[in-house]
Amino acid sequence: MLKADLHIHSQYSLDCNMPLEKIIERCQKVGVNCIALCDHGTAEGALRLREIAPFEVIVAEEILTPYGEIMGMFLEETIPSGLSVAETLKRIKAQGGLVCIPHPFDTFRHSALRSQVIEEIADQIDIFEVLNARGILGRDSAKAEAFAAKHGLIRSAGSDAHTPREIGDAYVEIPEFKGRDDFLEALKKGKISGHRTSPLIHFASAWARLKSKLFG
Repeated sequence: MLKADLHIHSQYSLDCNMPLEKIIERCQKVGVNCIALCDHGTAEGALRLREIAPFEVIVAEEILTPYGEIMGMFLEETIPSGLSVAETLKRIKAQGGLVCIPHPFDTFRHSALRSQVIEEIADQIDIFEVLNARGILGRDSAKAEAFAAKHGLIRSAGSDAHTPREIGDAYVEIPEFKGRDDFLEALKKGKISGHRTSPLIHFASAWARLKSKLFG
């Protein structure tokens, strides 16, 4: 079985200072042996990590649309931010990727995809994140669970880690898989576990974002 944290960031995200080597080190320490690295606006870090990590790395990206973020998984190149929702979905599918909705219905996250849009594209969603460790309210996760059940969507979970200590705070236990389609079948059988991270961890992201702006 794999312990899969399906939402992690790296120093390739503006609000994260975590080097790829630190991700590998922490994953090995906490027993995470499958991750989706989904930096904001770039797949470059994930492509690099896939080359050097001694465990399974799913190349992903959080792509910001005018209505919030959509995650593409199993990508081979970066999809630019700022495109329409329809164009973003089209480009994910064109790469043979999977459409995942991260942190849906999150009350306090401005980057969460708008609820109306989620309803409109429900038939194009492959994976729905029902547990994000950085989510503050349990009712948001409950709403995500209900939506996934209503539409028969495959459920996922991730720490949304921006610091090493967060890795593994939320994860899915899944069978080993080979490739995109096998991953979906494995995720259907997944067991979600984890807990919410302290809201104070958001200060680490804010500080990383400020440093990026000040020092590049």
